[in-house]
Amino acid sequence: MSFSDYIVYVDEAGDHSLGSIDADFPVFVLAFCIFDKRQYINQTTPAVQQFKFNYFGHDMTILHEREIRKSIEPFNILQNRNIRQSFMTDLSQLMTDAPFTLVASCIDKQHFVNRRGSNENPYHVAMQFGLERVFYFLQQQQQVNKKTHIVFECRGKKEDNELELEFRRLLDQSQVNGMAGSLDIIFADKKVNSTGLQLADMVARPIGRHIMDPNQSNRAYDIIETKFRRSPQGNVRGWGLKCYP
Repeated sequence: MSFSDYIVYVDEAGDHSLGSIDADFPVFVLAFCIFDKRQYINQTTPAVQQFKFNYFGHDMTILHEREIRKSIEPFNILQNRNIRQSFMTDLSQLMTDAPFTLVASCIDKQHFVNRRGSNENPYHVAMQFGLERVFYFLQQQQQVNKKTHIVFECRGKKEDNELELEFRRLLDQSQVNGMAGSLDIIFADKKVNSTGLQLADMVARPIGRHIMDPNQSNRAYDIIETKFRRSPQGNVRGWGLKCYP
């Protein structure tokens, strides 16, 4: 089997536990960032490295949305108002320029419990929604039966084994022709300095915030919204963004 022209990086926002639902963030978001490998190599990765060199003097810093938002070391430089303004402006431009296609699943956990009970795993449901739409994108790009790697961040040996088992079960049982022969899973350590995973980390939480309150100002989402996979008519819902319910 030949490799496809694309690679997909996945990250999440919120936790998928149904036992205790956080009132401040009662949703679970799983985001899939689809990159053309040539653009990723030639444009995206060099741009992220240059951004890091500009602000840290090296490219070993790993971008994390939470640490940036809270100015946690090494992002404590953002406690300086002028640096923060420049940093956020440049980061916004970096995200605007990054050529990727976005697919995301968002699950309202309380509604999920009300409809499906607490025994089913919302992570697995969100993954199914996402993988199907990623495959439809690949199908449009004539990538069927070429191996496309879906990169997930490690969460722990037990959790990773369960996720891989569910991933392969979804593909084996899928009614979507060609899906099982096209997608494969790979895990990356949390400390790996992956450009794709870092950009995926930037998008998940703003999506959840927008779903929770569409009227709230959300600069990050305004940028992210332009990346979603769309229908021929330009619709995002159901194509690039699947919400449950």
